[in-house]
Amino acid sequence: MKYSNATNYALHTMVQLIRLPGETAIGVQELAKAQHLSPTYLSKILTKLTKAGLIESTPGAKGGYRLARSERDISFFDVIQAIEGDTHLFDCTIHRHEGCLIEKVMRDAEANMKQDLQKQLLVDIAQQAGQQQGGDGK
Repeated sequence: MKYSNATNYALHTMVQLIRLPGETAIGVQELAKAQHLSPTYLSKILTKLTKAGLIESTPGAKGGYRLARSERDISFFDVIQAIEGDTHLFDCTIHRHEGCLIEKVMRDAEANMKQDLQKQLLVDIAQQAGQQQGGDGK
């Protein structure tokens, strides 16, 4: 199983936003530069994160993007779902009726993974990144 590159960039962007001090907003140009992305591509990702209520956009010269909710309330799953959507990773295409045993195993595994990703907070990664870089975790 593999998540899209957009999910990878979204997770990194969210960690970058969490590490900003206070209510600081950052522009798409600076966010894109940090990940060596085109601002146009990153804008599409930021739009999905905004629609999911994870970040907010502030217009103007001192505007940009910042978290829309507490950093302690943002899990890996929240970001993945914002980018990938709410679809199952596996659908049985051979047995088109209820009760496919293979699909049941796959859905159970997916539910376990979802629970694990919901427990993992991006703020914990942001703090570890700060410690690695000799910062205060933010």
